[in-house]
Amino acid sequence: MAYDKAYKVLAKQEGISNSKAKELIDKGLVRASGKKVMIARGEIDTSTKFTVKEIGTIKVIFQDDDILAVDKPAFLTSDEVAKKFPKAIMLNRLDKETSGVMLFAKNEDFQKKAIKEFRANNVYKEYVAIVDGKVIDEIEIDKPILTTKDRGQAKSKVDKKGKPAKTTVYPMFVEGNKSKVKVVIDTGRTHQIRVHLNNIGIPIIGDTIYGKPVANINRVLLHSKRTKIFDYDFEAKEPREFKVYEFN
Repeated sequence: MAYDKAYKVLAKQEGISNSKAKELIDKGLVRASGKKVMIARGEIDTSTKFTVKEIGTIKVIFQDDDILAVDKPAFLTSDEVAKKFPKAIMLNRLDKETSGVMLFAKNEDFQKKAIKEFRANNVYKEYVAIVDGKVIDEIEIDKPILTTKDRGQAKSKVDKKGKPAKTTVYPMFVEGNKSKVKVVIDTGRTHQIRVHLNNIGIPIIGDTIYGKPVANINRVLLHSKRTKIFDYDFEAKEPREFKVYEFN
């Protein structure tokens, strides 16, 4: 049995460059034996068969002279999305594996006004998540979150030394021991929803850092569904991954 670095084995299998193969693994798009390949330079059996998920396209939801709203696909960072709109100014971020509504200002005057709304917690932010656990009642989570960085990677946790953070969870569907929930956040701390839900024992399915990895799910099942700011109201359709636990 022969072994080689995962990205080299993938590159050979897919007929792509080593750098492209490493990028695909780093983005979390590669799976083997039902599990996400986490370390591009890790040794792996050269006979390993990979599956590679395609990244969706960035869709423009709405734009005018002041604001641009887009539907961000999973597996793109917020900065990668921003590069597609170089003349716009990013107003909010989403985690790499989180999909949904992202906002950009089209001019500095609107940017300043929008930032004031975000800071005053006047922006309505609604998400949808699939969690491990039964959620049958509304849950309010009001726990401070502390974020630290290690080698450029942000990591958050509930900590009394952290900044105030409030999350409200509303039940939508329950099937077995899994639930689909609506999540509304009043604040916007780093990884807030993922940390808060894990803290109360209902981790998000597919979250390899704070939640619960699942063999057939290769992303965090968290979607920014609706955002309201001023008189604007934007909504992004749930991706098909969220139909896994639909109960119609």
